[in-house]
Amino acid sequence: MEYRCRLVTTDGAVTEEICVADSEARLRHELEQRGVCVLSVKPRRILDGVGATLGITTSGRRRVPHRQFLVFNQELATLLKAGLPLVQSLDILRQRLTHPVLKPVLDDVYTQVRAGTSLSDAFAAHGDLFPGIYTASLLAGEKSGSLEHVLRRYVAFVKVIEGVRRRTISALVYPAILTVLALVVVGIIVFRVIPEFAAFYESLDADLPITTRVIVGVATFLSRNALWVLLFLVAAVSVVWVALSRPTTRARIDQWVLRLPLVGATVRKFETSQLARTLGTLLGGGIPLVNAVEVASRSIGNKHMADEMSWVAARVREGQSFSASLDAHKIFPPVAVKMAEVGESTGALQEMLNSLADFYDEEIETDLGRFVTVIEPALLVIMGVVIASLLLSLYLPLIQLSSVVGRAG
Repeated sequence: MEYRCRLVTTDGAVTEEICVADSEARLRHELEQRGVCVLSVKPRRILDGVGATLGITTSGRRRVPHRQFLVFNQELATLLKAGLPLVQSLDILRQRLTHPVLKPVLDDVYTQVRAGTSLSDAFAAHGDLFPGIYTASLLAGEKSGSLEHVLRRYVAFVKVIEGVRRRTISALVYPAILTVLALVVVGIIVFRVIPEFAAFYESLDADLPITTRVIVGVATFLSRNALWVLLFLVAAVSVVWVALSRPTTRARIDQWVLRLPLVGATVRKFETSQLARTLGTLLGGGIPLVNAVEVASRSIGNKHMADEMSWVAARVREGQSFSASLDAHKIFPPVAVKMAEVGESTGALQEMLNSLADFYDEEIETDLGRFVTVIEPALLVIMGVVIASLLLSLYLPLIQLSSVVGRAG
């Protein structure tokens, strides 16, 4: 029978293995003979069947609502601080939830904890439904006996990350609105206005300027083949979507994004801030550096940088310093490497990482402010030039015709 085992190796690393044994007792005995500390041993079929039983996939298609999950952790920390046992606190909170994804998950977590399973194991049983930093923080809180403080630290971490993302999205809303409006106006001209002019010019049987002929030809083609064009766009988007779902393709695209002027630097700063804040939160919760680096590497959205961080984690596991491993791969800004080196040398790596995250958060806001300041008038100018060019090309034959008629008269 297969078992999923969570183990602590002799060097303090927390790992998970799939082991085969006749019984749980025999497997525990074999693992202890290897000199590892056994945190949990569970039949693999039970863990793998949890998602199917609850109708939850671990592939990320169904997501736990961030806001409700954040409120749950805040309330759980408050109940634990008030002195309520963990099982009773979970029972109170799960009865108040109605969300179709979160409620069955917490019902299952409550059942497992009540049966003697640790809280971190109960949440880890649901695969990728919860971020790795959350289950790692719970494990650190259980080991240190400060679960309430770990939960509050995680809530503060999520609030900061969401705040940065919210400000980023807010800064891009107005440029996005301008882009959509420009596309709508151009679409109206192409599909409604130009066909009317095309029919009028065709009745005149006049020799049109080349710009007018090109615009009328493109608009006529799009109008007559709108369905095929739409199907082509859907197929193209589908192909791109499938390509992006492949890790190797996505890593190459993300690497190309990092090389873009201005955009690449901002993306690199955002991912560095995300890594630094995640790593600082894990270190503050008592997670060893090796394990913290492995978990934090999975929090990076840029696939290329995440792959490089996996190599950094391997170097740290081999005994190299964190700053030297970062410097060897040249993927993060030199300032980040230098601050990590100072933090390691002074024994204040957690504080230095949090300061680094705050520094880059301010840098990102400054870059976004400059971007919006430049892009808004640029979009207005581009939109005006495009629309003016279309209208001028349409009216140019009329202007020429009126001038000819004026000279004839």
